[in-house]
Amino acid sequence: MKKNILFIVFLLLVGFTASSQIEDRFEIRHLTDVNTKNSDFGVSYYGKNQVIFASSRKIRSVRNRTWRQNSQPYLDLYLGFVAENGDILGSTLFSSEINTRYHESNVAFTPDLKTVYFTRNNYFGKKYKKDEDGMNHLKLLRAHLKEDGTWGDFEELTFNSDLYSVGHPTLSKDGKTLYFISDMPGGEGNTDIYFVQLSEGGSYGSPINAGPIVNTRSREMFPYLSESGALYFSSDGRTGLGNLDVYKSIISENGTVYSNPENLGNRINSTKDDFAFIIDEETLSGYFSSNRDGGKGDDDIYYFKETVVCEQYANGVVRDKRSGALLAGAMVTLYKDGVIIEKVKTGDNARFAFTVECQSNYKVVGTKKGCSQDSEEFITTAEADFELDFTLELMDEGIVEINGKDFIKIDPIYFDLNKSKIRPNASIELEKVIAVMKRYPQMIVQLGSHTDSRYSHEYNEALSSRRAASSLKYITSRGIDRTRIFGRGYGETQLVNWCSDGKSCSEEEHQLNRRTEFVIIRYN
Repeated sequence: MKKNILFIVFLLLVGFTASSQIEDRFEIRHLTDVNTKNSDFGVSYYGKNQVIFASSRKIRSVRNRTWRQNSQPYLDLYLGFVAENGDILGSTLFSSEINTRYHESNVAFTPDLKTVYFTRNNYFGKKYKKDEDGMNHLKLLRAHLKEDGTWGDFEELTFNSDLYSVGHPTLSKDGKTLYFISDMPGGEGNTDIYFVQLSEGGSYGSPINAGPIVNTRSREMFPYLSESGALYFSSDGRTGLGNLDVYKSIISENGTVYSNPENLGNRINSTKDDFAFIIDEETLSGYFSSNRDGGKGDDDIYYFKETVVCEQYANGVVRDKRSGALLAGAMVTLYKDGVIIEKVKTGDNARFAFTVECQSNYKVVGTKKGCSQDSEEFITTAEADFELDFTLELMDEGIVEINGKDFIKIDPIYFDLNKSKIRPNASIELEKVIAVMKRYPQMIVQLGSHTDSRYSHEYNEALSSRRAASSLKYITSRGIDRTRIFGRGYGETQLVNWCSDGKSCSEEEHQLNRRTEFVIIRYN
């Protein structure tokens, strides 16, 4: 019956080895006062020394209804008071306006505590709605605090649907970004983490998927944004310690997750479900929920205290070495003492980030298909929370340097004797040129066409010019702007071998001189 309330409500309606440093970081304690034999989970901070959590404890005076999936009462939101030692005491029903006859759970408050986002069954305006299969999904609602201290002006968020679930809200410190969970179509897997930007007037944009670095083909749930901007969430889509494990990821200023999620180790995580992690970074303490062995019954709330550890963040960006362009899709690997510690694939912002230990030697290697490898070694200091920032520069393998000049790397383009028509094998090479130029939109290229020494100089110069024009026409017909490439015929003035006038050479030797080359004049 474990996780029935959490997962059946949300999901039917909706190789890791922890380092000793991570394992030793947390001291945890089961809270006997707040937990019951039923499900208690999902703590949220509510001002100073108060928290809100969900529970199916049986204390309602009316509507003593039970949910058929686990024979427990429907979830309500409760208010608890936080003692100095972290215990949650004096639990009472939070709000008669928010709590209904169906499930409510997981709340997030704006910084002024005057607006609340919360999860509820698809029940609004006294209407209980189902999809075509008879499934009642979850929705994300918003309410505002009125002058008399009650909650009102309830509204559904516009990206809710009768066909999928939305829930588990968390807000950024400034209240401008809302993260949540949904199994809406188009995601990475079962349930994904999404976010939207909020305006001061309360409007918001379209949901944005947090992306494949954090989301998997399985379930990502219970996101929490700390004041420093770290994203904590639970997932069963990675090789963790049990079912749901708690992970931490670093996010960029625009809300895009870019660091590889870090498993919080085997004190926070267990062989069962561990979720709804929140932390007060000032006291380095917080709460999480779990159905691990040793609790009172179903999901229980646990308190933790984090000890100070010396760790740093190694941040960087991957760029093309020549153009300076950001390289999305690069694989960045962190090594310590020659052993791979972590890998991360860069997103559109081409950034990467790793959590590293103090006073240690590391190496970061960047690779990308079609590019050469680049690496950088660094030594961390003894200072905690010190951020390193460096750049890996990768060179495109489609470019080669010869005698101080940069060429687009292709096999030689040859022409038949006394001909300027593009041969089939030549078109294959010209497509390589086109691909490189499209990869670097500011690149300017000089096309040089050459002949062998047979026939007169005048004739060969005219022939090479026609060959240059033929190659130029092919390239521009494929979408390359005419201002980015210009051609010139050199005739027989730049032979690559000894086959000049009067020399006896084979046809194969003469053909080496009948070529077209592409010199890069400018990248940017």
